[in-house]
Amino acid sequence: MKNIPYFFLLLLFIACNQPEAPVQEAGAEAEAGAPVFDSTLAAQYGADEYGMKTYVMAYLKSGPNRSQDSLEAARLQRAHLDNITRMAEAGQLVLAGPFLDGGDVRGIYIFNVATIEEAQALTETDPAIQAGRLVMELHPWYGSAALMELNDRHKKVAKKGI
Repeated sequence: MKNIPYFFLLLLFIACNQPEAPVQEAGAEAEAGAPVFDSTLAAQYGADEYGMKTYVMAYLKSGPNRSQDSLEAARLQRAHLDNITRMAEAGQLVLAGPFLDGGDVRGIYIFNVATIEEAQALTETDPAIQAGRLVMELHPWYGSAALMELNDRHKKVAKKGI
């Protein structure tokens, strides 16, 4: 699990070290393969000149209180998923998902906030955190501003909600 941050750094390194192609403003006739810069979209997503922005990444870890009976654990899980949906719909949560290996690191969030303090306030709304079933480890993260499209795209490929 300690290699997860290195994986993200490797992806960022690869993305930042691609050869630059000429950039054209939107509306210009694009050459084949040339990226088209959309200043309106960049501003809407809060992108810097590299198309990136600051987020806060959270590692959800097993908390100190996981002794709930199965009914209470299921209730907390449902409330946790409802909270994820609420934050995503509010534009506060860009990405969320569980790890599938059953380890102590249970999942990740990427919050659409610039500071640890803002992310901390959002984590405190999670019933599983409040119950001690989960804890979060928060880190500032620099990633593509295009992640802001993820929730809308997800709705187009999901047959069922969580």
